[in-house]
Amino acid sequence: MTNVWCVRADFGTHTQAFLNGAYVAIGWIHDNDLDAIKSREELYPLYKAAHPQDTSNIVIGQQVGQIGRFLLEIKAGDYVITPAADTEWLHYGRVLDDPSYFHAPSDPACPYAHRRRVAWNAKPVRRGDFSVPFQNTMRSSLTVFAVSQGTEFLTAIGQGALVPKPAAMPYDPYGVVLDQVLELDDKEFEILVGHLLTALGFEGSEVTGKTGDGGVDATGELNVANLAKVKVFVQAKRYKKGQKIAPGTVRQLRQAIPFGGQGAFITTADFQSKAAEVALEPGFPRIGLVNGRQLVDLLVEHWADIPPDFQERLGLKPGLVRV
Repeated sequence: MTNVWCVRADFGTHTQAFLNGAYVAIGWIHDNDLDAIKSREELYPLYKAAHPQDTSNIVIGQQVGQIGRFLLEIKAGDYVITPAADTEWLHYGRVLDDPSYFHAPSDPACPYAHRRRVAWNAKPVRRGDFSVPFQNTMRSSLTVFAVSQGTEFLTAIGQGALVPKPAAMPYDPYGVVLDQVLELDDKEFEILVGHLLTALGFEGSEVTGKTGDGGVDATGELNVANLAKVKVFVQAKRYKKGQKIAPGTVRQLRQAIPFGGQGAFITTADFQSKAAEVALEPGFPRIGLVNGRQLVDLLVEHWADIPPDFQERLGLKPGLVRV
């Protein structure tokens, strides 16, 4: 199995240097060439010598663990992701054959001395095109970590041949749940989305739309520990599985978002690539796009917070299997 990893570039600060130099990089033990390291145990004295101020075994263990993953666990042929400064975008590439590691302590383009050679893909991918679990994984605070949704990522970039084939036809939980959601009428679907907004932490969630109005169907305000407040204006639309929403439909929602607000378009279907570009167009309110698979992910994650009458209406039980 080809593995997928994330190596951050200090919140995108050094992403362009990674791309230009065809590598990913980490710091921590700047002055030591680590090419001869064969185990994590060898890293502990080097790390402690380089960072005598770190006395916590927890901190030391976490940092040495990340260095060990970078040196010893990432293999030639694996894929690596690094987020852009605009975290909507993810750059990715394949780790080159050994010798992959090299030490560059005096490169003015990037202060991180420990590097692995990478062949980067010419075009990045959009974070929002992936499942909610994948997006949550990418929020990890670690610098170096394995991406547990590697199968999803490899399939999305056209490398499904690298994924082991299942012995039998797999069960499709997404399709089963979406079939049940599509049994709701338009108004019921809007109410379900309102419940989901509340489950996600939005206050004052309110279903405002009228069937077929083509505008805002629900609103809510997210208060993040009194640090920030975001008012979101939501369009919630049922479409058949396999349909793709056009950019003009997303643009229509944008026109209904007042100054200072943001939008969200939640659907049982999917979006055309141009629709995603409209949703993130500079100079306009941002619109988050949630397709059918991502909707199912959110329902799985917040099922316990959906009112029992709606759980019964959907005909699903915990684990989102049919009753």
